Parts: sequence; structure tokens; C-alpha cells
Amino acid sequence: MPDVQALVNDFLIKLKKRKIEGSQATARQTAELLRSVISQQRVPYTNQAGALIDAVRAVGEQLIAANPVELAVGNIVRRVLHIIREEDLSLTTAAIAGLNLSAASDGDDDDDGERDEHTVLSAAAVAASARNALRPPSLQTLLEDMPESVAIPHTSSSGGDSEGKSKSADKSSRTRRLKHDVIEAVNELIQDINTCHEQIAEQAVEHIHQNEVILTLGSSKTVLEFLYAAKEKKRSFRVFVAEGAPRYQGHLLAKELVTRGLHTTLITDSAVFAIISRVNMVIVGAHAVMANGGVIVPVGLNMVALAAQKHAVPFVVLAGSHKLCPLYPHNPEVLLNELRSPSELLDFGEFSDCLDFGSGIGSPLLHVVNPAFDYVPPKLVSLFITDTGGHNPSYMYRLIADYYSADDLVVRRRVALGN
Repeated sequence: MPDVQALVNDFLIKLKKRKIEGSQATARQTAELLRSVISQQRVPYTNQAGALIDAVRAVGEQLIAANPVELAVGNIVRRVLHIIREEDLSLTTAAIAGLNLSAASDGDDDDDGERDEHTVLSAAAVAASARNALRPPSLQTLLEDMPESVAIPHTSSSGGDSEGKSKSADKSSRTRRLKHDVIEAVNELIQDINTCHEQIAEQAVEHIHQNEVILTLGSSKTVLEFLYAAKEKKRSFRVFVAEGAPRYQGHLLAKELVTRGLHTTLITDSAVFAIISRVNMVIVGAHAVMANGGVIVPVGLNMVALAAQKHAVPFVVLAGSHKLCPLYPHNPEVLLNELRSPSELLDFGEFSDCLDFGSGIGSPLLHVVNPAFDYVPPKLVSLFITDTGGHNPSYMYRLIADYYSADDLVVRRRVALGN
């Protein structure tokens, strides 16, 4: 099995050099890496969840720092941390239920003092869990505090070796169970990421109707599959594609749409306002969906959203659940944008005279700014369509709350006391 640190270092290089294209691929590979980290992590008998959380946080902090603008990385790290907490809470709840059942079944044969002892123990375990709901005591901690008469049935004195072996096997079984449940949940998360396009595309027929005109900008696989799914359901409609300068990703989308048999018209970005009155709906992809319902999108889409609002055209955003970010745009951890190479806008050879340091003060005469993303506030968004269904912008914070824990919004390793 490959060394985990080697896998982490290789993935860090890919993130820093921007070798992974698209949020879906980034999210999937992040989840697969964290699954390997969890699988190979040694966990102690006590506080297994804490050991797994610390291991995931240590790796997650490095991944987020390698490419802060790719919010899908942080989203998956936080999702995995939430999974660990949820699985640990589930095992803890099951353990408490088992203790209560054991106490009740033994109550008929034991005296009143023993029944009171068991009752107090169960109440203490419940209280400890209630005090720290987001990070409950581990299953092992609860069972370690149990009297042996409840945790493990008594056997005869001649079976002492068998009893020791049973305790050892029970300890090993409990050690494996949390990791097994977490890995299974991460596998489900990876499956959800892989099928998000299909889950979103299945809803296309509910939103695209006959003879409508759809506008989009740039290139998005989610949008492509969504439009194609509507066409497969015998919907006849036309698509206007804004080219998405300066990378002109819209050219690729337009070509793919034509290949799949959709009526397509390619327009310049500056023509959006001129044709928006003919459009029935704007459908776009997203880089990330923030907790307030705002969206980080490819550059140029804020202009499209403003044009759509001016002409009362619905602005619909397609996004898989791995793009839902629990942070707000004003959080210091959020890097909303990055500047791409000026070479996408102009040829250095042709503009070399303008770029010379000819002013005598050490600065070029021409500055080139090439941002990668726009921010669209929630008031400009009509509807979100995710792999779990359609949602209003005001509902997104509740949907996001189901995927993340409050303790994991800032991913940092815990610093030991005294350091």
C-alpha cells in the first residue's frame, strides 16, 4: 500500500500547480486521499474519533493552504470531519441504549443498590453526551467506565483465559468499527460526487419547457448534462452561449452542444444585455455556493445576473453538494478570487513597449488584471438546483448545516497546551 505522506505530497503538488481541472475532480480526489489517511491511521483504544479528527485536520490544513481559492477542497475536508463526528455519535448513542437495556435486564436479579449504580452510570453517560453534542465521548470511553458485570458477562473461574480473549477480541472489534463506518460513509460521499451531474440532470425536464430560450456563459459539465437531459426528454429549445472571454470556454460548450444535437447560438459577452429580453431562463454552473446563498462563478456572470434581474429573467444556478461551502464571503478564510496570467488578454510581444519600465519610477506603464471569478449576491439568484433538489437562496444555510459541524468551520490542527 502506498505511503500516505507520499500520496499527500503528490496531491499537494497537483493543487499548487493547478493540475486538477474542475471542482468535481478536485473534490473526488480529496475525498479519496482522506479515505486513505483514515484507513492507514493508527487509532488508540480511547478517543478514536479524536485521533481520526486530528489526522484529517493535519492533512486538510495543508490541502487548503495549497490552493485556497479551490473551496471544494475545504468543503470535503469539513464533510469528512463531520462524518467522523456523526459516526462516533451514532456509536455512542447505540452504546448508551445498550447499557440501559443491560441494566434493565439485570434489574430483576440484582438488588436495589446495584440497580441504582447502573442507573446513575447511564445518566452520567447521557449527561456527558449532552454537554458536548458536537464532540461526544467515544464509545470506548463509555465502555471503559462500565462495571465488568455490565460490559462483559461473567464466566466461571475455569474460563479465565476465554474471558481474557473475549475482552481482547471485543476491544479489537470496537477499534475497527468506527474506522469501518467512517470509511463506508466516505465511500458514499465519493459516490455522491461521481453521480452529482446525473442527479442534477434528472431534474432538467421540470425546469426547461418547450420552445424556450436558455442563456449560459462559459463551459460547465453540469450545465451541459442538464441541457442534454432536457433534450433527451423531447424538449425543443434554443441555447445562447456567451463565449466567456478571455479563456473562451463558451466555444467548447457550444461545440459540445451542437455535437449532441442542440440548437445553439454563440454570442460575445458584451451582447448579453442586447439579447436578454429574448431569453426565458439563465442557467449557469458555479465554482462555490456560500452559506449566505451567494455564488462564486466564472468571471462575467455577475453582469449576466444583473441583466437577468433587469428583465425579470430567472437566474438558475446548478451546483453539486460538494460545492456548498459553510463559510460566508466576508470570512477571512475565504479567498474569493485569483488573478490569472495576463497572456490570456494580450500578446507580450505586441505590447512589449507598453510593459517596459519606461516611467523611470520602477513600474510598468500598462497593468493587466485578469480575475478568474465573479461574486453573485443571493438577491440576484432565483433558484439553486443541487443533487438533492431545487432550493431558494434563503434555504441554503439550512441545507449546508446538514453537511458540516460548527467546530470544523476553521480547519486547524489543535495546539497542545504548553506549546
